Amino acid sequence: MTELSNGHEVTDSNIDRTLDQEPQERSALTDGILEEKENLTLQMEIATKDDSEELLYGIADNPPWVLSFALGFQHYLTAFGSTLSVPLILAGPLCFGEDKVGLSELIATTFFTSGIITILQTCLGVRLPIIQGVTFAFLPPTMAILSLPRWACPIPSASGLLSDVNNTDYGLDNHSVVINGSQTNGEWHLRIRELQGAICMASLFQIFIGCSGLMSVIMRYVGPLTVTPTIALIGLALFEAAADKAATQWWIAFMTLFLIALFSQYLKSISIPIPTFSMSRRCSFSYLPVFKLFPILLAMLLSWFICHILTVTNILPTEKGEWGFHARTDARDSVLHKSKWIRIPYPGQWGLPTVSVGAVFGMLAGVLASMMESVADYYACARLSGAPVPPPSAFNRGIAVEGFGCLFAGLMGTGNGTTSYSENVGAIGITKVGSRCVVLAAGILLILMGCVGKVGALFVTIPDPVVGGMFFAMFGMIVAVGLSNLQFVDLSSSRNIFVIAFSLFIGLAFPHWISNHRNAIQTGSEVFDQIVTVLCSTSMFVGGFIGFVLDLTLPGTLEERGITKWRQDDKQTELHEELKCEEENHSIDKKQSGRRIHPSVYDFPKGLHFLNRIPCAKCIPICPGSDTSDTLERVS
Repeated sequence: MTELSNGHEVTDSNIDRTLDQEPQERSALTDGILEEKENLTLQMEIATKDDSEELLYGIADNPPWVLSFALGFQHYLTAFGSTLSVPLILAGPLCFGEDKVGLSELIATTFFTSGIITILQTCLGVRLPIIQGVTFAFLPPTMAILSLPRWACPIPSASGLLSDVNNTDYGLDNHSVVINGSQTNGEWHLRIRELQGAICMASLFQIFIGCSGLMSVIMRYVGPLTVTPTIALIGLALFEAAADKAATQWWIAFMTLFLIALFSQYLKSISIPIPTFSMSRRCSFSYLPVFKLFPILLAMLLSWFICHILTVTNILPTEKGEWGFHARTDARDSVLHKSKWIRIPYPGQWGLPTVSVGAVFGMLAGVLASMMESVADYYACARLSGAPVPPPSAFNRGIAVEGFGCLFAGLMGTGNGTTSYSENVGAIGITKVGSRCVVLAAGILLILMGCVGKVGALFVTIPDPVVGGMFFAMFGMIVAVGLSNLQFVDLSSSRNIFVIAFSLFIGLAFPHWISNHRNAIQTGSEVFDQIVTVLCSTSMFVGGFIGFVLDLTLPGTLEERGITKWRQDDKQTELHEELKCEEENHSIDKKQSGRRIHPSVYDFPKGLHFLNRIPCAKCIPICPGSDTSDTLERVS
């Protein structure tokens, strides 16, 4: 048995099997690989031209701490829109009512939790510079759970008072309903505790998938025709939330949407000169593509400012019941006075999580969709940050840490899980800064912002139509990202057209019918009825499941189904890394080790290297030593 320089072992049987090959077969194999590389070189030369530019800071580089926090603040601003959106969406189904202080605390908890999980993922997880935050994939099952009759707003009671609810019927304690004398607090506390329990239990499944290495097995059976309806229906199912916010003042919402389109599309190539100072160049100007980096943030700030002008001049209605009142910036200004300056979130702050079987199974659909989204982000982040393609152990570790992140988010009470942020991956490609230190600084800033209560309160005062315009843009982009997977599929095939049409239409129609007929499923088992109701109310589960079954059962070739191009896309990414290393004249030893640019980039951090020396570590899918089979494939 031979041990390679990176600790991997090559068994004698594998070596003998390789040496026993006929020379002609080995020569043909070599020629085939070289020919494939030559064919792909020209195709990838244009596509990866920007990626080949020199990074300002690579994944293992350490910029000055001041610069790291400045660049980390940029990541914070990039993640701002998505992180803020989910708590605002959940405010309605959770029945916050007029408890805007509670909503500000939920927003602060979300930022705080995202910061901690970002640090864990960067240090112990996939070890790529990738921001972790809330995920839209959890929203459809959340809406399905909260639409059950038991969670209708307000909770029904004989006397009409919340404190008189017989909470024994719901498996809750009476004393947990009225908190600090506030009935509204008790109302949304009950609902978010139900979400906490579902998220915590569903996260255990994700932890198991990551630690066992089953993610690579699952992805073998998942193709574009499954991913397309799953992701597209996430955005389509949320159109009502966007419409309700925008309907409070359509003109303000349209203005916000126009500004987002203006900054992100029409002005994206314009760079703004920013004064900088360095010891070598002294005072100089650096050109930053501000509109391309922060289109949503700039559009929201400008719309917010215009709403403030319309509020001061009393152009907007002053009566609460009038159309357009919620576009005023002083409609919720009391939350700024009531909220605390410093408030540190803690586990169980809303009470102990409650668990119901139906809610757990419904949340599993969001977990699966979130995992598939993260796998794609890992590939993109590795390419843009100058790292090699992540080995299986890094993928498994990343999924496992995301599972732990969802568990932590459930305990903290964010009402949502965690996933990788694609927009922050794109920011790496624009700024050419792929350092892990920068993302660690962003995680620290997220934690600090989550501890300042006034920050969350300030976000609550954003006018509803401004939020609605942002929702239109973000939810529409989610739908477009899902549909973009059809580029791998043969759209001239009637088989594929049928799968797409059937999965999308049923994914919208059947959950809509279930939501209007909550008692339609009656099997005699209350638990089973709840499970089926929640799953059938989740659009992305219904559409994704139908697409998965039809894609596997209907006759069709791999090329027709898009599987060939789907896998070839990943293969091209890996071959691109090989070509880059050959151009940089890397040694043969580094090529064979499978870590071509930064040999230890996916290893455990300092202090945990002793784990690699444990003999049984090679059998654990999340340990770097478990990549032996991948190394053998590269060597052969």
